[in-house]
Amino acid sequence: MNLIICRWVRALSLISLSALVFAGCERKAPASFERPPAPVVVTAAVTQDVPIYLDEIGKFVAREVVSIQPQVSGRITQIHFTDGADVKVGQVLFTVDPRPYQAQLNVAEANLGQAKAALELARINFDRVASVTDQRAVARQDFDAKKNAVEVAEAQVKQNQAALESARLNLDYCTIRSPINGRAGQRLVDLGNVVTANNSSLLVIQRLDPIYADFTITEKDLSAVQRNMALGTLSVQVRLPDEPDKPRDGKLTFLDNSVQDGTGTVKLRATIANGDRRFWPGRFANIRLILGMQHNAVLVPAEAPQTSAKGPFVYVVKEDATAELRPVTVGQRQGDLVVIDKGLNSGERVVTNGQLGVTPGEKVNMTQQPGTASQPSAPAKAGDKS
Repeated sequence: MNLIICRWVRALSLISLSALVFAGCERKAPASFERPPAPVVVTAAVTQDVPIYLDEIGKFVAREVVSIQPQVSGRITQIHFTDGADVKVGQVLFTVDPRPYQAQLNVAEANLGQAKAALELARINFDRVASVTDQRAVARQDFDAKKNAVEVAEAQVKQNQAALESARLNLDYCTIRSPINGRAGQRLVDLGNVVTANNSSLLVIQRLDPIYADFTITEKDLSAVQRNMALGTLSVQVRLPDEPDKPRDGKLTFLDNSVQDGTGTVKLRATIANGDRRFWPGRFANIRLILGMQHNAVLVPAEAPQTSAKGPFVYVVKEDATAELRPVTVGQRQGDLVVIDKGLNSGERVVTNGQLGVTPGEKVNMTQQPGTASQPSAPAKAGDKS
């Protein structure tokens, strides 16, 4: 009896389990999850003419640097300028005690007067013997002596004239003047100091307008520079490191005649107007050498290109609002924009913000970036190449 009851219980359990399985199979599967379109900011690629350039680091150098040295020895009796002042050509800077040189000038003038008097007497004596009609009345030796006396007197006059000019020159050197227009540095002597001729520097003057900017390029860029120099003078843009948005234009005025050993670089020099004294000798500068123009270049905002293991790419938004991953070749930076050499056409829309949420082939929710058609802003700092 117990055996029969156990079999019935087991059969009922199997029936219940089967009913549960069939009931579960009849239930509908839940609906699949659909990802919403990724929010992105897009902008259209533009076409512009842009410069081809080299960015380098350089240093400002004064166009003219003059070390003022005394040409006569003596005591400094007057200083006619203040440290750091702007000076003009011919402006008096120092006065060396002129009294000893004035005395030398007086002696030279007296010696010259004496030599001229001796010459006059020698000529009178010679004329006396030379005017004798009968040459037998004058001894030949006496004639030659008086002729020689005239020649010696003439030489004495010339010698004393030279001594007088030298004395005048030394007296003039007592007044030390500026040979150039420029800015005076700190004076190196004080009032009352005794200086020695050609043996000590009194002051350094530097001409600041125009000013030079010296920089170097690598030898691999030399051919491009030479090729473009043959077409005309190359332009240069110079910026201070703390004012990258305030470029000033200049001209390339010097290319060295050799590649420097050890560094493989070539020295160049640009000339820049500096009337406002904005640039200072010895200060570093960001220098952009313009080699030429790239016409009809395709540009996008610099934040649009991304980098993957296969290289740079951009997300292009097609007409149906789906995103396409497009490999591109990135060119030089142009301010806030960057050149796309290959892979993109003008007018195509690229994603500039929200790239992390984009799935290739999926739709995106677009927002137009404001100001996308603007001209390239201030070029990037030196060395900022893509």
